[in-house]
Amino acid sequence: MTLDLPRRLVAEALGTAMLVAAVIGSGIMADRLTDDVALALLGNTIPTGAILVVLITILGPVSGAHFNPAVTLVFGLRREIETKAALAYVLAQIAGGIAGTLIAHAMFGLPLVELSTTVRSGTGQWIAELVASFGLVFTILAGLRARPDSIPWLVGLYITAAYWFTASTSFANPAVAVARAFSNTFAGIRPLDVPAFIVAELAGALLAMALAGWLLAEPKPLPQMRPTA
Repeated sequence: MTLDLPRRLVAEALGTAMLVAAVIGSGIMADRLTDDVALALLGNTIPTGAILVVLITILGPVSGAHFNPAVTLVFGLRREIETKAALAYVLAQIAGGIAGTLIAHAMFGLPLVELSTTVRSGTGQWIAELVASFGLVFTILAGLRARPDSIPWLVGLYITAAYWFTASTSFANPAVAVARAFSNTFAGIRPLDVPAFIVAELAGALLAMALAGWLLAEPKPLPQMRPTA
């Protein structure tokens, strides 16, 4: 049963806010607890993967738990969400993500808005974001076909892994990229670098949709041979 749009939008905003609060909050905590960058990244990774499992499990039945404009774009192009609702989802996700940044800053006594100065640019970073988003969307689409009940764990585990095998630490989400630009902390990204990240993320999502559409297509039944006289 599809719930009414207002409740779906609240779920998308809430889920994205909690996701961003977990990403930025855990980054701040990790940075304060250790000077070891690798250990800090691990402290940022585990809460992010864990919160995704929780959020997708509890909010998936409400809105589908996109929390990501790239995911919403793919489902919109696949005509699994109406265009008007998809646009509203994206706005809710961006607003929720920014709210998550403000909440994380408030919890740790930081200025509510502080533009990031962390440079994340260059070909390697852009390729990494394309790969991260490609893998995320392909994981979702393949998971929906093979094991729909496992999607929360598949996504959480994928992002946990992608933090470490991508040069960008796997943003893989335009709303999260925008939100992290407002945080001059461990998880931040310079606002100037956000547009290229978004382009790479959307490109990766579209490539994943194209490949999944071919690779996971239902096989066509073979034509039946007519008996000869």
